[in-house]
Amino acid sequence: MPDHVRIFEVGPRDGLQNQERIISTQDKIKLVDLLSDCGLSHIETTSFVSPKWVPQMADAAAVMKGISRRKGTKYAALTPNLKGYNAAIDAGVDEVAIFASASEGFSQKNINCSIDESIIRFEPIIQQAKIDKCNVRGYVSCITDCPYDGSVTPEQVIKVALRLLDMGCYEISLGDTIGAATPEKTRALLSSMSNYMPVEVLAGHFHDTNDRALENIQVCLEFGVRTFDSAVGGLGGCPYAEGAKGNVDTVSVAKLLREMNFETGLDIDKLEKASAFARSLSEN
Repeated sequence: MPDHVRIFEVGPRDGLQNQERIISTQDKIKLVDLLSDCGLSHIETTSFVSPKWVPQMADAAAVMKGISRRKGTKYAALTPNLKGYNAAIDAGVDEVAIFASASEGFSQKNINCSIDESIIRFEPIIQQAKIDKCNVRGYVSCITDCPYDGSVTPEQVIKVALRLLDMGCYEISLGDTIGAATPEKTRALLSSMSNYMPVEVLAGHFHDTNDRALENIQVCLEFGVRTFDSAVGGLGGCPYAEGAKGNVDTVSVAKLLREMNFETGLDIDKLEKASAFARSLSEN
């Protein structure tokens, strides 16, 4: 039997959140519905954040209410604080995500606090999620390079990842926030991380700034990583990292995995239709 790889679709949240034009609620719902039809097991649907800071996600509850849920698909949301977490639970999300940086500079610029302070802020979310029996996923940003601090060491990433795992996150998504990771840097990072945690709890989240995301994914596969974040249509970017290209395209990842004889359970023809619609949202 072919080895299975899980693709965690982040287009509706990470892909759309930085679009300059406000995408309509109905178009967001349509995108999620198109993705649901592709066979994805996880779709990060929206983000419950302050509309003041991320106006694109102001309709998070309406999006969750409007989507057609597919059996077998989990609909996730990013929740930076307890208020956002409670709103997400009220809206019916299946799991939530929290995010920390491996870089002090990025943490300060992104969420106006230190790494330690950011993790302390997540404790109430984790505590309530345990009561609610809601899975929490952890993101670690700037896994190899930071737009403010430069190179990031594997030790910095390991420290944050271990804290998130110890708190109760079921998985750590390793974010190449500015797309500066190379196969050599990715290999060095995973070689170090595998000494401290099983690779089964790791996911790869690569941006394609330098067109090396697929190469980095191949390195992750060599180490046994079997979950990857991607955004249909290659949507995304980072408002705190000038020039950062979008997430690696879901279609490209699915095709690569098929060529490598990995099973994803995805319908690539339907993914390409969803991809065309996603690109139309960013172009209009």
